Order: sequence, then C-alpha cells, then structure tokens
Amino acid sequence: MSWITLLTTSTRWEAELKQQLLAAHNIPARIIDLGMVSYFGAGSPAALQVHSQDKWTALLLLSPLEEENSTGAEDT
Repeated sequence: MSWITLLTTSTRWEAELKQQLLAAHNIPARIIDLGMVSYFGAGSPAALQVHSQDKWTALLLLSPLEEENSTGAEDT
C-alpha cells in the first residue's frame, strides 16, 4: 500500500496532533522528519503521510470548518 504526503509543517508537534486526530477516526498515518531539530525549541519540519485510499477522508477531517454565512451579508 502506498503512502502519500498529506501536508508538511514547520513543527513536529502540529503533525503529531493531526496524526492523533486521524488515529481517532481509524485512519493510519505516519510522520516523516524533514530536517534537523532547530535551536530554542522551535521544532523540526515534518510531513504527515496517509495511505492513498484515505487521502480524501483525511483531508476532510483536517480541513477548517466552513462558516454558514460566507458572504458577510446579514439575514433580515
């Protein structure tokens, strides 16, 4: 089964948080370190990968919520 990169982030903790969210929905995910740990606790870049068959489900789970009133107009 092939893995695809769903997202990259500059901090590993963010990738770990999203991995836990996916695990709660039984979607297997893994984290790949993309570089060395930087100084001053800034974290290290990482990539979050999922199986190709879970790509769209994972993207929907990790996407921001849409607002109901996206035009900004008030209901009267």
